[in-house]
Amino acid sequence: MTDALRRAGEDEDWAAVLHLIRESFAYMDPRIDPPSSMHRLTAAAIAESAATGEVWLIGRPVRACMFLTYYPDALYIGKVAVAARARRQGLARRLMEQAENSARAHGLVRLELQTRVELTELHQTYRALGFQQTGTASHPGYDRPTSLIFTRPVSP
Repeated sequence: MTDALRRAGEDEDWAAVLHLIRESFAYMDPRIDPPSSMHRLTAAAIAESAATGEVWLIGRPVRACMFLTYYPDALYIGKVAVAARARRQGLARRLMEQAENSARAHGLVRLELQTRVELTELHQTYRALGFQQTGTASHPGYDRPTSLIFTRPVSP
């Protein structure tokens, strides 16, 4: 097992990445409404995300991942997952450092992510990683906020 951080390439085991996400997000199911989009995620969709944005992985076998999507004014961080057995080892921090490096390389000055309202422990984690809540979002059909928007400036 290695803990190397790498940008996912064409030859990745996308099924393993999908398994990591599903395993890492499973605890959310009874807590969040609406259900997580990870239920609709496929290995092919992950490969497409890697082709159109960036997917970063830690470990062989994969122990952590994140998806990056470029917007004109921010780098959006999605699907951050860390295997339960690998938590509290600084892997999320390493992923966020990479997100900042990627944003800086593309001239972006802000990182953005969303997390569900109900997942208060994630709010604390992202605050500890330097993010601040800057807004809310609602899934289609909901008249209340279902997600919190967190942002962090990219250091020069």
